[in-house]
Amino acid sequence: MGIRWPRVLTPKQLSQIIQSQKNPLKALQVFDEAKFKYPTYHHNGPVYGTMINILGRSGRTAEMKRVINQMKDDSCECHDSIFVSAIRSYAQAGLTNEAMSLFKSLPEFNCIDWTRSLNTLLEILVEESKLESVCQLFLENSYRWEVKSRAYFLNLLMNVLCRMKRSDLALHIFQEMSYQNCYPNKESYRILMRGLCEEKRLNEATHLLYSMFWRISQKGSGEDVVVYRTLLEALCDNEEGEEAINILGKVLRKGLKAPKRCYKQIDHFRCQNGADTEDMKVLINEALIRGIVPSSDSYSAMAVDFYPEGKIDEGNKVLTEMHHRGFKPSVGIYEAKVAALCSDGQVDEAVAVIDSEMMRKNCVPNIQLYNGVIKGLCHERKSTSAVKYLERMSRQVGCAPNYETYETLVDGLCKDGKYVEASKILEQMSSNSFWLRVETLNSLIQGLCQVGDLHTAIMCLEDMISLASTPNIQVWQSLLDAICCENSGIEKQLQTLL
Repeated sequence: MGIRWPRVLTPKQLSQIIQSQKNPLKALQVFDEAKFKYPTYHHNGPVYGTMINILGRSGRTAEMKRVINQMKDDSCECHDSIFVSAIRSYAQAGLTNEAMSLFKSLPEFNCIDWTRSLNTLLEILVEESKLESVCQLFLENSYRWEVKSRAYFLNLLMNVLCRMKRSDLALHIFQEMSYQNCYPNKESYRILMRGLCEEKRLNEATHLLYSMFWRISQKGSGEDVVVYRTLLEALCDNEEGEEAINILGKVLRKGLKAPKRCYKQIDHFRCQNGADTEDMKVLINEALIRGIVPSSDSYSAMAVDFYPEGKIDEGNKVLTEMHHRGFKPSVGIYEAKVAALCSDGQVDEAVAVIDSEMMRKNCVPNIQLYNGVIKGLCHERKSTSAVKYLERMSRQVGCAPNYETYETLVDGLCKDGKYVEASKILEQMSSNSFWLRVETLNSLIQGLCQVGDLHTAIMCLEDMISLASTPNIQVWQSLLDAICCENSGIEKQLQTLL
């Protein structure tokens, strides 16, 4: 079907047209053709961003690079997010050097803020353990006027050092942050406190906590509770329960500015006599929950800290306390809870969070929550149940399924042997301008051949070829076997009739 071009073309209209194309190469053809059909028309930053996203998402990195160079030649104003998307696409394709080359060429573009691009590239290099490149890239770019903040990188570097069991170096960076014209934030304290405690450098960790009272907790902040809890639990693990109780009192008084009744209720005798390490942690956590500064942010910080650690009961206590104090749990808390339940194999309980618990609290699920439940169900081989959430997302305003939604469902259905159902999800996916990875398409076509649905397999093959992708040899063999099997069946029917 041909394109219905408007009488006068605007960049917004062109974005809509190219997004409606099922084939990324067809979208690129339309993108290129627009300039010839409308001599006065010029692409702007958002149109380039749309085209670059489409090509990057479909793995067409060569074509994406050509469009990026065209954007540079046009000198149109462009946003940092375009380069973030391109850098991630290069990284996913294993082309980290191309990502670095793109970032280094940013002075040639009409872009005034490189902060997110730099942070994204640094994250990728850290994940690939290219620490020398990380440091060099930071030193070359951290003082440019286009980079607005250095705190994110320094936190990232401290996190890497702590994972490498070099919290001593992380502490040195922390102490030098003020000389970099930036100051430690809550994330800085959280990263360093965890690193020091994991290496049992508890004296330095205690001094860090006291400096925290002075620097960022003078007015009492409930969000700091996750940092305090790290030290208190580390002291318990190191059999320093008495010191933990002593510091807990200071945390409640100086850090959280809790009412006197909260730290007077601490059962010192029970903590110091006969309580094992886990019991002491429970008592300390309960004291922190009661003493926390009542606010949605502080409760969220503590709950979101509990759930990823698998402490589902403690996280639920925070939710109960929130409800008791009249605060509405945030969607972020439910995201953490669903992820924790799915990781613990409690998928039915995770489903209940969306289907009943959130409904009772008048909290609307977002795409991350739906994707979390879908992933959990597919992991437990319940892909058919996961499909109903795709339907719910489609009906919910502002919650359209994304690439992760479709890919998880197709993978899950294929693993459950439901290839026909997977092909139907693929049809919805392509109609929304999303394209599966070649590996997933190969698996789907082979599965359809195995279940005897040759017609759908050939349709998927046509989709694959339209994306300028080549099936592997196993797919061709499966198709050939299926065709031979079908022809053999027809011959037997003819022989019976004769």
